[in-house]
Amino acid sequence: MTEVLTIETSSLGDRSYIAHDGETAVVVDPQRDIDRVLARAAEHGVRIAGVLETHVHNDYVSGGLELARATGADYVLPDGSGAEFAHIAAADGDVLEYGRLRVRVLHTPGHTHHHVSYALADAGGEVTAAFTGGSLLYGSTGRTDLVGPGSTVELTHAQYHSVRRLADELPADAAVLPTHGFGSFCSATPTSGDSSTLAEQARTNPALTLAEQDYVDTLLAGLDAYPAYYAQMGPLNRRGPAPVDLSMPEPVRPVELRRRIEAGEWVVDLRARTAFAAGHLAGSLGFELSLNFVTYLGWLYRYGTPLTLIGESSEQVADARRELVRIGIDELAGAAVGDIETLADGRQLRSYPVTDFAGLADARARRPVHVLDARRRDERARGHVAGSQHIPLHELAVRIDEVSDGEVWVYCGSGYRAAIAASVLDRPGRQVVLIDDSYANAAAAGLETAQAAAATGR
Repeated sequence: MTEVLTIETSSLGDRSYIAHDGETAVVVDPQRDIDRVLARAAEHGVRIAGVLETHVHNDYVSGGLELARATGADYVLPDGSGAEFAHIAAADGDVLEYGRLRVRVLHTPGHTHHHVSYALADAGGEVTAAFTGGSLLYGSTGRTDLVGPGSTVELTHAQYHSVRRLADELPADAAVLPTHGFGSFCSATPTSGDSSTLAEQARTNPALTLAEQDYVDTLLAGLDAYPAYYAQMGPLNRRGPAPVDLSMPEPVRPVELRRRIEAGEWVVDLRARTAFAAGHLAGSLGFELSLNFVTYLGWLYRYGTPLTLIGESSEQVADARRELVRIGIDELAGAAVGDIETLADGRQLRSYPVTDFAGLADARARRPVHVLDARRRDERARGHVAGSQHIPLHELAVRIDEVSDGEVWVYCGSGYRAAIAASVLDRPGRQVVLIDDSYANAAAAGLETAQAAAATGR
């Protein structure tokens, strides 16, 4: 009997899969930290014979090459991927056989030109699942603008036909197993659900319910900003990533932390955003180690800049390192662990207040308050605090001079991005106030809200 195991990478909104027949396994779209894959395979007592990529990934560094080398498995990429290392090029119609597993290759362009899906069948030939990568997602499809603006419209039409091909050629009860769509920015529009079949998607997915041009128009209108680090991923995956290194960074003494901050290097504090607000090293940046950590650090980080981590524990630093290697940030300048007062080495800590939207409403009732909205343009178009200044977090570093000195209250959708923005803004001459609250509470707090004309996140 065929079984499919799911490996979640919630921080990037992606899934990898292990399909096995009890003895032999194939792995689809593995993440960089392959120890998780090896552990699951060992737990089920199966041998990995094939590693399959649906496409050259733009949102993470693949672990496929290292996994194939470590296990002696075939490494399969779509024909036309441009990979610069030895691999098996899978073309439309090919059938891959591993033990009692049968995998049919279907060319499903849209997310990329070379994208394929894999139809999984048992020894009897019955298709039980389709690994759809960045093509058919739950209630959506993969975004089509990552290859380049000149290809977006063409790929959007191709995506429509690819999804319809899957629905036409595969059994209605086949499970849909996408790689993206669980928070990944590789999704064209928000996804829904945690599992699905082709029959369910036929009733709900825009690519299967809308006319072609209506689908194209809807997808294009839904495309918003995506993380800047995506530009690094495709070329790195085509060259072939180096073996992953999850070792601890070198320890850094407090006096050296101060020197690095003064030299303009990145010193990132991993503690909770409220702890950072209560006291932090002047000039350090606050990126709370939680679900969105790697997405937003990668979005703002300039690759090659020396990066030092501050953590409450070695375990926290190790977790951050694992997240960072997933997007190709392999070289860390070091890490400092311990109490922030000790790491300050006698220097005064900086701090700023934390409040919610009710606190903002109260302050606004008494005096003028400068408010900064750090969300994307598409979010702001759906509603914002009236009179607020808008600078998306991913543009703040280059537009920081547009923010006046003095008091600035900062909000986003949940408080996470606002906290990062607050750490960027927190400098002498400016008093930051972090609004650590869900935007859904703004109107309930009595704040006047407004809607803007629809806009993309470009």
